[in-house]
Amino acid sequence: MSIQTASAKEKTHISRESWRDYADSPEKQRQLYKRTMIIVIASQMFGGAGLAAGITVGALLAQDMLGKDSYTGLPTALFTLGSAAAALIVGRLSQRLGRRTGLAAGFLAGGLGAVGVVLASVFHNIALLCVSLLVYGAGTATNLQARYAGTDLALPTKRAKAISIAMVFTTFGAVAGPNLVTITGRLAASMGAPALSGPFMLAAAAYILAGLVLLIFLRPDPLIVAKAIAEVEHINDRQKKEQQRDTLEASVNKRGIIVGASVMVLTQIVMIAIMTMTPVHMKHHGHGLGEVGVVIGIHVAAMYLPSLLTGVLVDKYGRLPMSYASGVTLLLAGLLAAFAPGESMVLLVLALALLGLGWNFGLISGTAAIVDATPPQIRAKTQGTVDVLIALSGASGGALSGMVVAQSSYSILSLSGGFLSLLLIPIVLWFRRKG
Repeated sequence: MSIQTASAKEKTHISRESWRDYADSPEKQRQLYKRTMIIVIASQMFGGAGLAAGITVGALLAQDMLGKDSYTGLPTALFTLGSAAAALIVGRLSQRLGRRTGLAAGFLAGGLGAVGVVLASVFHNIALLCVSLLVYGAGTATNLQARYAGTDLALPTKRAKAISIAMVFTTFGAVAGPNLVTITGRLAASMGAPALSGPFMLAAAAYILAGLVLLIFLRPDPLIVAKAIAEVEHINDRQKKEQQRDTLEASVNKRGIIVGASVMVLTQIVMIAIMTMTPVHMKHHGHGLGEVGVVIGIHVAAMYLPSLLTGVLVDKYGRLPMSYASGVTLLLAGLLAAFAPGESMVLLVLALALLGLGWNFGLISGTAAIVDATPPQIRAKTQGTVDVLIALSGASGGALSGMVVAQSSYSILSLSGGFLSLLLIPIVLWFRRKG
């Protein structure tokens, strides 16, 4: 039995083993699941280092090249806008050709974008910077979509844990990146490039390595196997094509998709807006690049490192209670960031750590809700579409953050973000009432 969406090479490789063997053998599914997780973990360690560059020095690079604080949110807006387009493309590629092709293409594109950012900073070319940041955003989108690869063959009661395992290993690269700002800056300066381009040199190498790991080793493709298993189950049930379509439509929980997407969109807006302007806020209060790296490094650690615990909590207590926890945690982060003295490293670290933790709660609970609500036949396409919304919300948060701070203050921005996160509570209540 073959799958039309698989590449010819993938078909040849998989056809040596019966699709029915996967459908009838939980043991073979477990083995492939474990292998998939190992490959995804390896790629995420590299991918984490790639995404750290944009969030650590992107705003500072724009401030340096454009000379205005109101434009400092531009890099975040551009690479998150680029990630929106990439999320759609990677999702469609994954649906059509499998996770391996889609994820590898996204990471390799992100690496090329990072190379372009370095060249733009060397030649002080604003147009090239904007285009390169858009392409660099493909790495950010792919880094997020890789979390879905582990769920394709995971048991329903273990999906949040699978998501969290993929995310927690992103921490290694994502925390290392901001803390290597000074070192990579010196390396860039020794090569005659601006110091702020150094983290993007690291990002280029990291994203390209992540893409190669997936391209070479993610075989058999977990999504293709999951779709094949689902088709075998339909055949075993002896259902007609019309009945299969009806079953597929009935298995899509639209309300679950709406709630999962809403949770992730709101947490993304709040997190991106506050995080983007924190380096600029710190610079205005006399903090150096090394201190910025420490604060952002801890923030990124809080985004990913608690994932294992979060995954267990989401599986044990449910998607909705953890969505509540996300809203409350983000509110505390916004209040603390708003009222903490700009000179206090300790309070800034705590505020950004809470910001990362609230985002973590929202992303894992929202992702698990999306996976629960979609069958394998349309899962990657739906996930890509949802990630487009997440990326667009991040782009909006990044673009507006600089304008808000320029017209008011960092405190107003943080307060606004904190109170915006409270919208999660009525959304979840609506879902429960309708359910």
